[in-house]
Amino acid sequence: MIGKDFLKAGHTPTLASAFFYFDMSFMVWVLLGALGVQIAKDLGLDAAEKGLMVAIPVLAGAILRIVNGVLVDRIGPKRAGIICQLVVIVGLLTAWLIGVQSYTGILAVGLVLGVAGSSFAIALPLASRWYPPQYQGVALGIAGAGNSGTVFASLFAPGLANLYGWQNVLALATIPLIVAFIVFVIFAKDAPDQPAPKSLAEYLSVLKIPDAWWFMLFYGVTFGGFVGLSSSLTIYFNSEYGLTPVIAGFFTAACVFSGSMVRPIGGALADRIGGIRTLSIMYMIAAVALVVMSFGLPDVRATLVVIMIGMGALGMGNGSVFQLVPQRFRNEIGVMTGMVGMTGGIGGFYLASSLGLSKQLTGTYQAGFLGFAALALVALVGLTMIKKTWRTTWGAASATLARV
Repeated sequence: MIGKDFLKAGHTPTLASAFFYFDMSFMVWVLLGALGVQIAKDLGLDAAEKGLMVAIPVLAGAILRIVNGVLVDRIGPKRAGIICQLVVIVGLLTAWLIGVQSYTGILAVGLVLGVAGSSFAIALPLASRWYPPQYQGVALGIAGAGNSGTVFASLFAPGLANLYGWQNVLALATIPLIVAFIVFVIFAKDAPDQPAPKSLAEYLSVLKIPDAWWFMLFYGVTFGGFVGLSSSLTIYFNSEYGLTPVIAGFFTAACVFSGSMVRPIGGALADRIGGIRTLSIMYMIAAVALVVMSFGLPDVRATLVVIMIGMGALGMGNGSVFQLVPQRFRNEIGVMTGMVGMTGGIGGFYLASSLGLSKQLTGTYQAGFLGFAALALVALVGLTMIKKTWRTTWGAASATLARV
């Protein structure tokens, strides 16, 4: 998967810096989900409010990915990354100093954390522009594996909140963020072949291309499912199985780990057998897992296995989508990463908020899980409809270098 040719083809320090920045940003992006049980207890939140609380950072990150996509193409990914990291670090320290005492206050923190979630639109173009088409799956799989940062939030945040209080965790989270910032400033480097800045009309022109909308749908399901579950599972395990916040965090970390660490494998598999074929398989597996989850298995260990399988499929699907995007939109990779990443975040917002609303209105999470399983099947049908056109048009042009 990673050989001498791959190492020679790009810029390893930049790839590593992009991964680390992405990793730490995603760690704090889902921080409210990891702390959700303790926050809800202190602020007296109901199921719907908990669902919205964990969904707001996802939605904010989705919207800001568009801003960052444009920013990357205008000033370069490194400068954009520096700005966003400073906003998150200062925002978290301010929230800690002032103190968060209300539901409105915690939603405001969620908006700040959304800036961390928008790092997707910076880290991936930063890495992608250094690598030729045949290595896009692996390169973006490695950079995109930074979503493994959500594992750290689930593993450590609930325990630290028990020891020091969840408000102090906001300050503690800035320590790894500052380390990542220093590494990024020193080692990250913009690729020499940066595309020329475009006007706003030129950025928006990609929306006239039907393929852009297909990619937004496909990533809305794969990444939306991943981040929506990452944000909600600690609350889910606590609510459905009575696990303590710390143990629920461990279970969530196992699920998130299974989804994040296989993302490079999904990209590499897509390089080998084609992104379309890989993505089709992942949608089928994810849909089945979501349907099974909707029935609320009586054994938490069985539930853990099913969720890990579903998260693994979604994670590999993420890698598959971004094996395809740079082949179709290499010159617009910055804005397309923002557009596609935005819909991924919107998918996560929908899943997280619908799970909370489903629990509030019906007493179970079933409707939320089934609704997202239906979206996975819609994406599968759409991919089946479009695959022949892709393989005979832009896919044919790159067939000697990368598989579509």
